[in-house]
Amino acid sequence: MFIETEGTPNPATLKFLPGLTVVPSGTADFASSDAAGRSPLAQSLFALPGVARVFLGHDFVTVTKADATGWQSLKPQVLGAIMEHFVAGRPVIEGDAAAEDEDVAPEDREIVDQIKELLDTRVRPAVAGDGGDIVFKGFRDGVVLLHMQGACSGCPSSRATLKHGIENMLRHYVPEVLSVEQVDL
Repeated sequence: MFIETEGTPNPATLKFLPGLTVVPSGTADFASSDAAGRSPLAQSLFALPGVARVFLGHDFVTVTKADATGWQSLKPQVLGAIMEHFVAGRPVIEGDAAAEDEDVAPEDREIVDQIKELLDTRVRPAVAGDGGDIVFKGFRDGVVLLHMQGACSGCPSSRATLKHGIENMLRHYVPEVLSVEQVDL
C-alpha cells in the first residue's frame, strides 16, 4: 500500500491519501481523542504522541499536530498507523453519524437549498483539495453560519477565505445573503 502525503495551507496539518475510499459519504472531524470513540482509525492516530486533530474525508485523512511536535518524527508514525489500519481491514467509522443540527427558518428553505448547492458544487471540492471541509450550520436574518473542519479548522487563512471568497460568492448568487460567519462547535 502506498500512501501519498500533501501539505495543506495550514502548516500544522498534513493530508494523507491512501488511494482508496476512507469515508464513503460525508466527512468526520475529531477534535480530540475523546471525540474519536466511533472511529477506530482516529483512535489509532490519537494514540500517537503529538496528534491534535483527525479529519476523515472521502479519500483522504488529515492530521493536525500539536505545536510542540515536529512532522519529521510524527509523519512516519501516522503513515504506519494508517497503513496498518487499512491492511488489517478494520472499519474507519462504526455506527451511524449523528444528524447535523441546522438553524433555519422554514420560510428560508429555498434560499438555504441554493446556498447548500453552491457550497457543495463550488466550495467543498476546493476545500477538500486542501484537506478540509465546510459544513452548513444555519441561515438567519441574511447571515450564513458555516463550520470549518479538518485542515481548515485553525488555518491562518480560513477566516479570510470565509469572508472574502465564500461570502462574496454567496452574496453574488444569492442576494438574500448579507454575510457569512464561522461557528465553532
